[in-house]
Amino acid sequence: MRHWRGVSQGNGQEPFDRSARQLTQEVESISKELKVNEQIRVRQVRLIGSDGQQVGIVETRDALRMAREEDLDLVMVGEAAQPPVAKLMDYGKYRFELQQQTKDARRRSRQHEMKSIKFRVKIDDHDYETKVNHIRRFLKGGHKVKVTIMFRGRERTHPELGQGILNRVAADVNELAVVDAAPVIAGMDMNMILRPAGVTVES
Repeated sequence: MRHWRGVSQGNGQEPFDRSARQLTQEVESISKELKVNEQIRVRQVRLIGSDGQQVGIVETRDALRMAREEDLDLVMVGEAAQPPVAKLMDYGKYRFELQQQTKDARRRSRQHEMKSIKFRVKIDDHDYETKVNHIRRFLKGGHKVKVTIMFRGRERTHPELGQGILNRVAADVNELAVVDAAPVIAGMDMNMILRPAGVTVES
């Protein structure tokens, strides 16, 4: 049964972890302006049924009764209209679907985020191979990779040393990547960006 003293909270899921709570807060901010059930104070609404069909202009108390009879919520979806538009829906389900859409969008964003790997000019072969293997893993995962050479002291006066390492990296992963941004000096660093081979550069 629905709780008609306000917006029903929760959807019976297990407690959220930190990231899920943040998503829930985002969903709250998106949907908090929607008036639900007894929060709707206008006398009449233009009602849309649970099947998406127009019911017409009805008294709000009658719309609330219809919502109760169908075990649904009355949600105001068009407050600026005259009279306001309200719809019969499962508000808890609506919030859950909105949360899933937010999760999916953030997951897609994470799938294409830029990864970063840093090298020193004086790096031994073991550390070099370890870092290159990380780069390969990122590229196989569909990520761009920012490869940075960090100079120390007078190393900055020998940019060719950093250039040599970056060229070596690009050659070692050339079966997986292409150079998206050629090496460039930025302060005490030299940066190069690799992208997975076959991925189109977005304008």
